[in-house]
Amino acid sequence: MSDAIAFARAHRGRFRQELDDFLRIPSVSARSEHNADLRRAAEWVRSSMTAAGLSARIFPTEGHPVVVGEWKQAAAGAPTILVYGHYDVQPPEPLELWDSPPFEPDIRDGRIYARGSADDKGQLFLHIKALEAHLATRGSLPVNVIVLAEGEEEVGSPNLAPFVQNHLDLLAADTVVISDSAMFAPGQPSLLFSLRGMAYFEIHATGPSTDLHSGGYGGAVANPANALARIVGDLHDAEGRIAIPGFYDDVAPPPPDILSRIRALPFDAEAWTLETGVPPVGGEDAYSPLERLWTRPTCDVNGFLSGYTGEGAKTVLPAKAVAKVSFRLVPNQTPERVRELTERHLERVAPPGISLELVELHGGRPWQARLEGPVFEAAARALERSFATRPVLTGEGGSIPIVVELEEMLGANSLLIGFALPGANMHAPNEWFAVDSFERGIDTLIHLYDELAAGTGNG
Repeated sequence: MSDAIAFARAHRGRFRQELDDFLRIPSVSARSEHNADLRRAAEWVRSSMTAAGLSARIFPTEGHPVVVGEWKQAAAGAPTILVYGHYDVQPPEPLELWDSPPFEPDIRDGRIYARGSADDKGQLFLHIKALEAHLATRGSLPVNVIVLAEGEEEVGSPNLAPFVQNHLDLLAADTVVISDSAMFAPGQPSLLFSLRGMAYFEIHATGPSTDLHSGGYGGAVANPANALARIVGDLHDAEGRIAIPGFYDDVAPPPPDILSRIRALPFDAEAWTLETGVPPVGGEDAYSPLERLWTRPTCDVNGFLSGYTGEGAKTVLPAKAVAKVSFRLVPNQTPERVRELTERHLERVAPPGISLELVELHGGRPWQARLEGPVFEAAARALERSFATRPVLTGEGGSIPIVVELEEMLGANSLLIGFALPGANMHAPNEWFAVDSFERGIDTLIHLYDELAAGTGNG
């Protein structure tokens, strides 16, 4: 056992208490009433980086602050690793579905329950603690390290790309390492080969100039709620394909070797049904569940609002209806092209008496990994050292929009190595992070820094 691993294991109790303090901060980036909490979380991250032995600063942006910590004293020729994570979290609602308060961490059945425990406070924290273990025991790191933590990932990272572009010298790196994803299964680590992109819109349907009495006007005035319900209901055909003309023109199939690896992985339909409450029957009929999750685009209604939704009856013919609709994208799709196709589609299907408007919320491009080279192999060795098994390759159905931009702006490769488990309820009530993942995740990242140095000839 290395001295750094021994240090981390000896200080697990303190590490857990510190994580609890971090998780108690309600850093919800989607809501302005939490702006002070976001600033408090940024300061917490800065202090944690400083205590770990990094030089850390807070940088203001047009939105929430960015925190940058660095240690750049490695031997000449050593690579520079940029660790990216985020300290903002999703809103916790609906609160009544939580079994314990979302911002009061609770351990049950080997799991840490709290909003942000898996996405992404807990996983960002793993990196800081791995760096602390190295610096506390050895006084140095085998590679140069930059830690970049933002507070707007959950709202699309609107200010991060400009920040990176304005600080290219500060953030120059060879590899970007991100832990904001899940392992394939308990005890079975994985490395990501892809992330789906995102195009997120609101569709606004407008009819009469004001809400009307449904008895006095119903049948003679076009109802925006009826119209929009039909429109979103027709976004898919009977086989589950997205029914927007031209939508699949840019869809690139996965490479044959990736497809064969996906088909070789087991998929437990019973476990899926137990986790979600429904069988895996959504999406395109022609593809397996894992192929649908990792390699196919989607279109989903995320919310629908119109008319009267309070208690009891109100016979109103609404003036407006709004649907929130998100698309998950795969190579070679772009949010811009999806918007263009969706606008054309809405122009074709708009019924008389109803005007439709597409409002863009945010988006991001899909990402594919480079599956060879010293960085990828270093990560595989680090995972095998901690979990005693080789990692498998997996995709991720979700999106981390900044990954592609970081690669392009910094000229760096990305490595996505996550430690959450399937069913961790990211973005849902009762989010959790396994204690075992917390402990072995720190061990893995300690190994990773050594393996990265050794794989590039600097070990």
